Amino acid sequence: MGFYGRISPRSTIESFGIKNTTNQYCNLSAEELVAESLKRQQGTLSNSGALCIRTGEFTGRSPEDKFTVDNELTHDAVDWNKFNKSFSQEKFDALLKKVAAYFEGKDVFVQDAFACADTRYRISVRVFAEYPWSAQFAGNMFIRLEENEQDEFLPDWCIYCAPGFYADPAVDGTRQHNFSIIDFKSKRILIGGSAYTGEIKKSIFTILNFILPYQQEVLSMHCSANIGKNGDTAIFFGLSGTGKTTLSADPNRALIGDDEHGWSDEGIFNFEGGCYAKCIDLTEEKEPDIFRAIKPGAILENIEFYPGGNVPDFSNSTITENTRVSYPIHHIRNAKLPSKGGHPNNIFFLTCDAYGILPPISKLTTGQAMYHFISGYTAKVAGTEAGITEPKATFSNCFGAPFLPLHPTFYAAMLGKRIDKYQPKIWLVNTGWTGGPYGTGSRIKLAYTRALITAVMNGSLNQAGFEKHELFGLEYPTSCEGVPAEILNPKNTWADKNAYDQKANQLAELFINNFEKYKAKASAEMLEAAPRLLSDVKH
Repeated sequence: MGFYGRISPRSTIESFGIKNTTNQYCNLSAEELVAESLKRQQGTLSNSGALCIRTGEFTGRSPEDKFTVDNELTHDAVDWNKFNKSFSQEKFDALLKKVAAYFEGKDVFVQDAFACADTRYRISVRVFAEYPWSAQFAGNMFIRLEENEQDEFLPDWCIYCAPGFYADPAVDGTRQHNFSIIDFKSKRILIGGSAYTGEIKKSIFTILNFILPYQQEVLSMHCSANIGKNGDTAIFFGLSGTGKTTLSADPNRALIGDDEHGWSDEGIFNFEGGCYAKCIDLTEEKEPDIFRAIKPGAILENIEFYPGGNVPDFSNSTITENTRVSYPIHHIRNAKLPSKGGHPNNIFFLTCDAYGILPPISKLTTGQAMYHFISGYTAKVAGTEAGITEPKATFSNCFGAPFLPLHPTFYAAMLGKRIDKYQPKIWLVNTGWTGGPYGTGSRIKLAYTRALITAVMNGSLNQAGFEKHELFGLEYPTSCEGVPAEILNPKNTWADKNAYDQKANQLAELFINNFEKYKAKASAEMLEAAPRLLSDVKH
């Protein structure tokens, strides 16, 4: 057996059930792991020096195949639902032994790292990976060890990442051959049958969404964050396509993180040490920071090259729309290190409202903030399907439903307490349509959205007059420098005002119906923030 790299003398691979491996590659550098991937013909280099890999059958997460072990730690705490599916302790223990045995006679790549930039809440993570680029991904995305931290490292959590191991659902208790299973008792995570690297990242996010709020009273958040030169902090919640990455990447502000953060009594902190950005249609003009981060050490997933060379064609979605790049956060020129900030001065909920109903920006009360946080609304357009032009509403509670083990109202109540205590201003930002729904109206210009957010950051928007939306009760400004006044009230942009009222009523009904499943555990303040219907207004 060959041993390469370095691992803590206080623990061995064998002590975690992985025995008789061919070679052990422990805590190799990104350059060394790239060399191992190239040697095994598991990737190629792009023209900028990034490693380009294919994740095979799965080019995205598989939420239906994500499980949590049902035991004394989780049984009464977890909100069991389609994203939190129960798995028996007996089945997990048996499957853990099988996955560990799968590594026998194989090379194993071990990567040690931390999660949580605030050392008061830091956890240590060890990844056992079948592929070198899976280990490199972990090194990119989590917080890397300093040289003097390796000898004393002991993992709190271990991830066994075995894409080539296929479960037998009839025997192992999974839905199909791929799986991602978390056991809070043994602090082990099993990932098998899928090489999609995002499963590694989101498994740690999921456990932090349980540990931090439930055990340490820290609000965990699926959001990006940045900080101004005067130390003012902003966080951006938003589902895919709402502009979270674009709007938080501000050349005049330092990036704290692009996806996962905690909010403690000391301030906010990044969970990660890297970024995992979508790169479909990426250009240097649109996203200069992300484009320039694609250099040696970065990993490009499932991209195609222009013919005859190694220049990525980011417009090509032949393999998937979900093309991705991972890179350590120091690849970003204006990254904030360590990745921490004070209590947020402004919180933005981003939504792409393809119905054209919500104002480009609105100021929320605490109750409205909790309501919209639980709702997690955006709308998706129909895409290229012939004859389909009607938008489709999407609700993902707390802007991250697949990764939240606890009931949504638990996180919302924590958010409400922090808003009351630290008094940030809360804004709902519509990056979607104006002048009518998708197919009739037009997308709100990015320049207008940036101008509105800049006005929030510099305080000038607070001086504007505000009016209240008839159904949603949202307060929207009547003026903002750099933004046409007529678009601030969305009803003004519709040629048919009655049609606007009817569509607004339809969207209000969608919100109300979606919230029904949360009403039993929602506070009176949350319930009072629900939109009204036209029939209620008229009476």
